[in-house]
Amino acid sequence: MTPVLVDSNVILDVATGDPVWCEWSSDHLRGLAERAILVINPIIYAEVSIGFDRIEDLEEALPASLFRRDPLPWEAGFLAGKSFLEYRRRGGLKVTPLPDFYIGAHAALAGFRLLTRDASRYRTYFPKLQLVSPE
Repeated sequence: MTPVLVDSNVILDVATGDPVWCEWSSDHLRGLAERAILVINPIIYAEVSIGFDRIEDLEEALPASLFRRDPLPWEAGFLAGKSFLEYRRRGGLKVTPLPDFYIGAHAALAGFRLLTRDASRYRTYFPKLQLVSPE
């Protein structure tokens, strides 16, 4: 089973019951959980934590039985930085956070697919990355 890194936006869609994206995100999480290993990293964990007041509630939303927790490879930091630099050179705004590039770099270097609903940046800066997205 090929691991799938799950972007924080998908998890937050489900956790918050997002009226536009909850159904799409829930369906894809459920379907992928049946045939793949779902993975998160510390950046995804941190981004999702913003939606919770207590760590116990976050842990309940991200059970280790469903989400494997992988560390970030050092090489992903280098690739994320270079991809972010290219983004800035192309006129990208600083409002796009570096953590998104770190998530893409982690998935690309590990050979994971990435479940996200925000695919355009990943397609541009990580063209070989296999995405599961609405686009």
